[in-house]
Amino acid sequence: SPHHNQPLHMTFISTISKDDEKLIGNKTPLLDRGQWASKLEFLLAVAGTLVGLGNLWRFPYLCYKNGGGAFLIPYILFLLACGIPMFLLETAMGQYTSQGCITCWRHFCPLFEGIGYATQVVIAYAAVSYIVIQAWAFFYLFSSFSADLPWASCGNSWNTESCVEFDKKNMSSNWTAAANATTPATEFWERRVLGISKGIEEIGSLRWELVLCLLLAWIICYFCVWKGVRSTGKVVYFTATFPYVMLVVLLARGLSLPGAMDGLAFYLYPDPTRLVDPQVWMDAGAQVLFSFGICQGSLTALGSYNQYNNDCYK
Repeated sequence: SPHHNQPLHMTFISTISKDDEKLIGNKTPLLDRGQWASKLEFLLAVAGTLVGLGNLWRFPYLCYKNGGGAFLIPYILFLLACGIPMFLLETAMGQYTSQGCITCWRHFCPLFEGIGYATQVVIAYAAVSYIVIQAWAFFYLFSSFSADLPWASCGNSWNTESCVEFDKKNMSSNWTAAANATTPATEFWERRVLGISKGIEEIGSLRWELVLCLLLAWIICYFCVWKGVRSTGKVVYFTATFPYVMLVVLLARGLSLPGAMDGLAFYLYPDPTRLVDPQVWMDAGAQVLFSFGICQGSLTALGSYNQYNNDCYK
């Protein structure tokens, strides 16, 4: 076939005629989805899905909880046996069909189109929850534009008498913390940012600062995708590289702190006995799927903007 190197929808567009349109019920042929301007844009977009909040807090927590360095054994096994193959499969599905995560299933098995709708439900929940986290991040960002960080001291209007600056206490003395003592960071989060009420029966008022931060997050999200792959392909140059830069900064800062090597040894010291616990293996598998964005439809969508003959396996 002269069209063997074209996406399915492009072959359809090039072979259909006006008379054929009438025969199939006047259905409009599928429009061109557009493509990445370069392979680098696709690679950066994919890299952006791999590094997120889960790498900053979820993976370190699971690693420490499930035996330190021993947790890396099931994690790497799931990575090689499950994560990478499914990653390639979802990307290739989108590239082969040049369709999104719902309509791509029609080319393989129309009955499985429900899988695509299910992934959209999952990603909708994830997007709504993550955009709220982004609003919190903006709030902390704006709050940090001050000489003294508001979550570093107890002398603020939202602090209570239970607030204790532990880092400024002389630990060599006989001073002991009260049972209800809280840190400035905790009180800033609970009382300043969230304004937590006394119970579910007290709804409380809107946190207008958070409302504006949430609106800002949605506006930025909109302008990242409003022109489709043309705008997204340019945005990923920043959104994909910035997390890696920040990870390097956090690593360098952490290693420069006193006692860093002792902390790493305590954190990563392997506990092989934890490997007999099925929960450790479940957490490892879930983290691989979570961090790779498997079964969320995003990889299929990103792959659909590739050229038909792109070497996605490479």
